[in-house]
Amino acid sequence: MNRGKFFRLAVMMIGLWLPGIGIANASSPPANAIAMREACDRDGFQEVLFSESAGHHHGKAQAVWLNRRLIKWPGVGGSGNFWLIHSANGQIVARLGAPVSGADGRFSLDVFNADVAPDVVSRFKYVADGVVLSVRENDMAQWSDWHKQQLVLVNADADGNVLHATTLQIAGALDDQFADAERIADLGVFVRKSKTRFNLWAPTARQVWVCVFDSGKSRARFVVPMNWQAANGAWMLNIPANLSGRYYTYVVDVYVHGVGVVRNRVTDPYSISLTTDSRRSYIVDLNDASLKPAGWNSVSVVKALTRVRLPTDMVIYELHVRDFSIGDGSVPRTHRGKYTAFMHAKSNGMKHLRALSDAGMTDVHLLPVFDFATVPEGGCATPRLHGPKMLPDGESQQAMVVAGKERDCFNWGYDPLHFTAPEGSYATDAEDGARRIIEFRQMVAALNQIGLRVGMDVVYNHTSASGQNERSVLDRIVPGYYHRLNAVGQVERSTCCDNTATENMMMAKLMLDSVVVWARDYKIDSFRFDLMGHQPRVVMEAMQKHLQTATGRHINLIGEGWNFGEVVDGARFIQASQLSLNGSGIGTFSDRGRDAVRGGGATDSREAMIRRQGYINGLGYDPNVLTAGEQQGGELLQIADQVRVGLAGSIRNFQLNNHRGKITPLYKIQYAGQPAGYVSEPGEVVNYVENHDNQTLFDINVYKLPTTTSREDRARVQILALAINTFSQGIAYFHAGGEMLRSKSLDRNSYDSGDWFNQIDWLGRNNFFGIGAPPKPDNGGDYHLIKPLLANANIKPTATEIGWTNRAFQDLLRIRASSVLFRLPSADQINSRLTFHNVGAGQIPTVLVGHLNGEGLQAAGFNALIYLINVDKTPQSIRIGEMVGKDFTLHPVHRDKNAADKRVARHARFNAPTGEFIIPARSAVVFVVP
Repeated sequence: MNRGKFFRLAVMMIGLWLPGIGIANASSPPANAIAMREACDRDGFQEVLFSESAGHHHGKAQAVWLNRRLIKWPGVGGSGNFWLIHSANGQIVARLGAPVSGADGRFSLDVFNADVAPDVVSRFKYVADGVVLSVRENDMAQWSDWHKQQLVLVNADADGNVLHATTLQIAGALDDQFADAERIADLGVFVRKSKTRFNLWAPTARQVWVCVFDSGKSRARFVVPMNWQAANGAWMLNIPANLSGRYYTYVVDVYVHGVGVVRNRVTDPYSISLTTDSRRSYIVDLNDASLKPAGWNSVSVVKALTRVRLPTDMVIYELHVRDFSIGDGSVPRTHRGKYTAFMHAKSNGMKHLRALSDAGMTDVHLLPVFDFATVPEGGCATPRLHGPKMLPDGESQQAMVVAGKERDCFNWGYDPLHFTAPEGSYATDAEDGARRIIEFRQMVAALNQIGLRVGMDVVYNHTSASGQNERSVLDRIVPGYYHRLNAVGQVERSTCCDNTATENMMMAKLMLDSVVVWARDYKIDSFRFDLMGHQPRVVMEAMQKHLQTATGRHINLIGEGWNFGEVVDGARFIQASQLSLNGSGIGTFSDRGRDAVRGGGATDSREAMIRRQGYINGLGYDPNVLTAGEQQGGELLQIADQVRVGLAGSIRNFQLNNHRGKITPLYKIQYAGQPAGYVSEPGEVVNYVENHDNQTLFDINVYKLPTTTSREDRARVQILALAINTFSQGIAYFHAGGEMLRSKSLDRNSYDSGDWFNQIDWLGRNNFFGIGAPPKPDNGGDYHLIKPLLANANIKPTATEIGWTNRAFQDLLRIRASSVLFRLPSADQINSRLTFHNVGAGQIPTVLVGHLNGEGLQAAGFNALIYLINVDKTPQSIRIGEMVGKDFTLHPVHRDKNAADKRVARHARFNAPTGEFIIPARSAVVFVVP
């Protein structure tokens, strides 16, 4: 029997094989097969079956279910009657001072005067004071039915008139009632030889159907109702046929507060692939041999790359898939901007990555490559900018970019739609659900084959939309559950978008299950979590164990540990934030070192971008137009100490002789009212001086350096920042193109600025400074500062400076790779082996001197090592009494005939009889004792 005949037979049998299922209630329309097939194929993403009654007084969800029995109602006392009113069709009207109408029934609640369990109190500590109510034991049997209907909590007087009314926040109740759901091992689609299983957690849904399609565009082949699992709140369906290669959606009938009873056509939150623009989920087993590129299972690909044994071995290169190849003429046109660009080993981009890998880069971290919402996967445009007015400071370029940004092919991708499916715009054929899987794996294999591990930038802290929005997936399946709500039930948006509630059991599970798929099935080696501080520490620690168990190897976790928003200072839970992760082994990005090196802060604008110079770009020693004549020596001394904090791995208890001459632990050095030294172990800090956010390093230096600074010195200043990052203990993190003086023409936020402002030239002919004023929405207020700088032709580097910076950066990588002393694995080793010289009140603040003792340490490579970083415009001489008579010589990388900075070999010296080190202006030099 051929496959087509078998499939048709299987479909015919399904209706006989499946038991009759469904929830009987007056609100459900007839669900016959023809009507439901039409529902699968109908245009649009929703149908309102019953509209919620207007004119009620319960629009806010102020009451909170603490668990399945208890409800807390902030601001309401314990007098009067308390009723839980329910309506299958959403017809409740509860106006103040009048009786309730439109209800199907009600249950009386009791005031709860006993102690609430400590774990419940802890979870809901952010909920304001108010009465706690309990559901009566004999009413609990109908609990599941209530949560599939409209529920309104009413406080009424003795005559039944409404005193207060509200709807309820449901997460606490669902997590308690359906605790078994956390152990569901196969949410999503599960395929075996002769069986396909669908499993969707939708505890408030009244009915769920699966629509199956032959392709991404065909009409439904069939639709089948799913089985309700009362124990765990999931809907499950087994079909006795292998449906691999086909597509599916769910049809979910569910009550939605403020709308009514809705029939939602929605994709699977656990989708592993999709068709164009995420319209339908793809049915496949990721272990299918047809999805594995040649060699995927071979030792050369799957073995753990031994160059990273510990987190501090990581040297990370942050890269955007489209940026990598869209402007690379050595890549076939149809592969530019795609996963498949990485397969061209002889392309300019891959040769550049190979050179970085050979020098010591260990990891590539890809900006979001999961399915995101903003780029049209079918028919996106690539604007071609042209015209006679393409001036360095012209506005025509940004006008064309802004006009086309809704339809262009570029976005950073921080707007997740499906967390566990590869993004389709990076595939050569977004319509075919298999292509994005295969090509993603080809990309990973290609990077592994040149010695680079692959990490992912992931965004589980928010979604692109919530509620009844076409781009909302989670909230249209379990309304009101997956997102974090404020005191009146509105979705929190402190992250920029619709915040998820990873403290809720099934949102946490979705995140954990998702990362396992990426690590196990795509061989991802590490994850960088966007706004990780909005997630609970306990969940992130569970993830570490979960990944180790699932993959049999250690998966590195790093993230943004910023502390803000509705979760600030542990308001809802102990966060995965900078100050809350000590001892976890999870790394957070350090803004301390970043700001000290660059100057100012990430949110600076107007003249502050120029005035607030940093350690490498002139603070106190090379004033610019706004700082000329100011006395900044005291600030320079403080900033020099902050840079040393970063060089010491931000270890809390590391002892530093500070600029006042006092020995102090790093946690007592202040940064914006917080401890500058904040981690327990070096693997918990990620050092960086630029990434995709904010201005590039070159661009921020354009603001802060005097405009008369030569091109050569701009390149040297760039290398000073990269050297500080390279020599710092902890995890090293670099932005793609930083080694080539990458500019975004002063754009401070290029997330949607198109290819024009995000391009990279791997041949190093152009750094793309002065390609037009950056997009006006984020930069227009600073045009009076930006445009004169862009018009200054003396600022833009030539290929000579770009090439020199690239070679100098590779020299830095070789130096870091040469010795484990630059990447010590523990705080104890840093405390015992790292010493700073030229410190205290009598220091030369423009010179950093770090001494690393390698005696008795395997892989140290040297008995001793001293690095000196001189940020000043003039050569410097430093005498260190303890070094008198020592046998220091220049590091072998400096002595190599191909070393980029020839000044070092010519002019850097160590005088053993006096212990004097002499180093050139604006240079980073390493001396060693073999």
